[in-house]
Order: sequence, then structure tokens, then C-alpha cells
Amino acid sequence: MTEEDLRPSPDRVPRRVHSERLLVPGWWWVVLVAVTGLVAAVAFTLGAPWWLWLLTVVVPALFAWLFVTVGRERIEVESDGQGGGTLYAGRARLPFEAISRSAVVPATAKQAAMGRQLDPEAFVVHRGYVPTMVIVVLDDPLDPTPYWLVSTRDPEGLAAALPDNHYS
Repeated sequence: MTEEDLRPSPDRVPRRVHSERLLVPGWWWVVLVAVTGLVAAVAFTLGAPWWLWLLTVVVPALFAWLFVTVGRERIEVESDGQGGGTLYAGRARLPFEAISRSAVVPATAKQAAMGRQLDPEAFVVHRGYVPTMVIVVLDDPLDPTPYWLVSTRDPEGLAAALPDNHYS
């Protein structure tokens, strides 16, 4: 085989068909700035000691770091258009060959899916501030993971990007 035979054909090159970042809601940032401003105003009015000023800087910086870190999670689907592809959820990846089916978990069913119905061996990428999820059922006898449960703001789009989807 030549090197040319090993290259994927142009029609088999994976393309991103779904991509999203699970950013924290914008109002969290607004509340952080408002509370920081209020605390700074009170500290200035009361002639606060240096350590209170330090808290006025350090605590909001820690919350900002937390917001950025938590909101870093990405959900992506790459497809070659011919049945092959990969689901990426954070650092984990799942090839299409291992997917049996997928379904939308609406906001009304999220509590049950994450609570009493959750299989302890399931792979979960959950963000509490994202109201909907998608369940991806696996069909891999070598993998003890029965399904993936993934937070997404566009459940219909994510389920449609996956193979053999039966979403509700």
C-alpha cells in the first residue's frame, strides 16, 4: 500500500456537524459584577481594613475562574457523511460504531434521569444550569458503560447529528 492509499478520501474526511460549549449563563456574570460592586461600595463607605479589600478582589477572581473552568466543557459531533463519525463530550470520545440509539431527555425528565433512574456505570457530562440532555445508548459488548448522558442546550440538534437516532 502506498501513502496515498492510506489517506482518507475527500468524501470521508470528518466534518463537524454539531458543536457547542456549555458556558455558564450570562446572568451569573452580571450577578458577580453587581455583588462585587456592592461589596466594594460598602467597604469604601465604611473605610474597611485592607483584608476586606483583599477579599473584594480575591473572592470574585475565584468565582470568575470557577465560571470559566465549568464553562469550558465542549460537546461536538464529527461525521464523515457515510455512517462514520465520533461524539466528543469533554475529553471523552465515542465512535458511531458503538452507538445503538439516542434520545432527547427533556427538562421535565432530567431529574429522574439524573436521580433514581441513573445507572452507576453510565458516563455523565452534566451541567446543572443546562436544562436538557441527550441519552446515547451504547452497543459495545466490550464496554461496561450502558449509556452516555450528556447535557446540551440543543438536544434535537445533537440527537439528529448522531446515527440511528430515535429521539422524542
